[in-house]
Amino acid sequence: MKILNKKLLVLLFLGMGMACNNFDLNLQDNPNAITPDKASLNDLYNSIQLEFGSVYLDAEHEAGAAARMYMRVAFTYRAATPANSGAMNALWSDAYSGLFPDIDALMGLAQGKGFDIHVGTAKIMKAYTLMVLVDIFGDVPLTQAGQGSDVISPAVDSGSDVYNAAIGLLDEGITDLTGTTAAKPTFDNFYNGDPDKWIRFAKTLKYRAAINMNDATTADALYADIINTNNGDDFRIQFGSQRLNPDSRDPYYANHYESGDGDYLSNYYMWLLRAEKQDLSGNSFKDPRLRYYFYRKVDDAVNQDQTTYSCHFSALPDQAFQPAVFAAVDPRLPYCVASADGYSGRDHLNGEGIPPDGPIRTSYGLYPFGGDFDDDSFKDTRQSGTTGGLGAGIAPIFMASFGDLMQAEAILRLSATGGGGDARALLKSGMEESLDKVESFEDLVSSKMNTSVTLKSGASGTIKDLFGMSPASKASYVTKVLAKYDAATSNTEKLDIVVKEMYIAAWGNGLEAYNLYRRTGMPSNLEPALEPPGPFPLSFFYPSNSVTRNASIKQKDEMNVPVFWQDGSVSSGLY
Repeated sequence: MKILNKKLLVLLFLGMGMACNNFDLNLQDNPNAITPDKASLNDLYNSIQLEFGSVYLDAEHEAGAAARMYMRVAFTYRAATPANSGAMNALWSDAYSGLFPDIDALMGLAQGKGFDIHVGTAKIMKAYTLMVLVDIFGDVPLTQAGQGSDVISPAVDSGSDVYNAAIGLLDEGITDLTGTTAAKPTFDNFYNGDPDKWIRFAKTLKYRAAINMNDATTADALYADIINTNNGDDFRIQFGSQRLNPDSRDPYYANHYESGDGDYLSNYYMWLLRAEKQDLSGNSFKDPRLRYYFYRKVDDAVNQDQTTYSCHFSALPDQAFQPAVFAAVDPRLPYCVASADGYSGRDHLNGEGIPPDGPIRTSYGLYPFGGDFDDDSFKDTRQSGTTGGLGAGIAPIFMASFGDLMQAEAILRLSATGGGGDARALLKSGMEESLDKVESFEDLVSSKMNTSVTLKSGASGTIKDLFGMSPASKASYVTKVLAKYDAATSNTEKLDIVVKEMYIAAWGNGLEAYNLYRRTGMPSNLEPALEPPGPFPLSFFYPSNSVTRNASIKQKDEMNVPVFWQDGSVSSGLY
């Protein structure tokens, strides 16, 4: 995900109007670094938001790979995310060398000058980043960090102390923003400087922390103030469609829509939307988000040339070769490809070599990455960034649907009251919010959706009519899921349904998927690894750039060290 970081640097320079006419190679200070004596407050705030975006994307992709949202070509978790992982090194550096020093510098510039929105929102971004660092690594430096030569090797603080410090920062941010009439930042990618929306996001982060920490009391106290029922409050990074000078697009779009083969998509995740769900009569039904999440290049995933496959247990995709470990979890779990009708990805922790499968590899779709809508045209997406939504996607850090689905989880898992809320009603509204948000991305490809076509079957209409969501298709999906929920005979079964819907709604946010799995051990039929994968990463190795430069940080022997908020009974069952 360093693609994004390079992009952010370009945007930063443009946003600050910087230019260099000559270079002095003997300078001891970085000529491009922002220093408090040279930066304007808005330039610095711009830098903070861009660095915050880098931190989020570095973390979410690696976490999502562990949660089967994205794929890694490796047979073990250790090989998939070693200590020298580029993304994890970037996450550590972006937080400790970029974001936090810039926030400290902003505090110095703004002190006593009435810039409440700049200061309050910066505290909220720092608080979120601190919690992310704990969620990923466990114990991390805080109290001794950022002191320069005074403390060369800052010691780690306990994860619980860092979380509590982050919650304290959220409270400070809320206080700074409450009732303020301060000037807005000139650039705010998230809420255009709206203090009320930032306050709601801060309270949402407190709710998120309470859910992770199994704190039903705090969750109940916050239930009415978090992001829910209003997609206008979504907290997301908005990308543009400009390809060059600078490239402002979603990096996931560039991954599949330029010239490279792109990431492998998860067979399990595609199957979850394509064929996993069954109604009360045992009939399969598709998720309406399927064609928006994934774009198929072929209509046949099982009868391609043998050289395009790396199935591990067979030369060609054949469900007869499904490994026993798959069948033990769910006999219906797909092997080698997600579905015969073109959904071609990779099984979890398949470390086989990379075959020439670019022409058949399923691509990221329209939501949330600004890719293309799957209308059965089966075209190669590698078209130099000229198709679909042109990359004008989002990074869904916290969507309205997450709030309702998290509340449903809290009611079922923690016996929280949800302020008298109903888990079933929250499940319903969470699904509806997710479906509506995904459908709204049709605006990026409105010309395509309004194109009239006639199919081989003789059916005719617009692409929207033939393949897109409709009020009826969305209502049918929600009704069928709720019927399964009503038929569940235990809270555990109901929770599994809620978790699965949260997992699907979180597409594009691997961090929430990773936390969800570690909180609940669900979805219960998550695809296992093809071979014994070694310990599941309950937390990740400290990045090599932190261990080699900090004598106070001792590397973990393995990644099965739980973060402080994990329930041991859940952690022991993960794979």
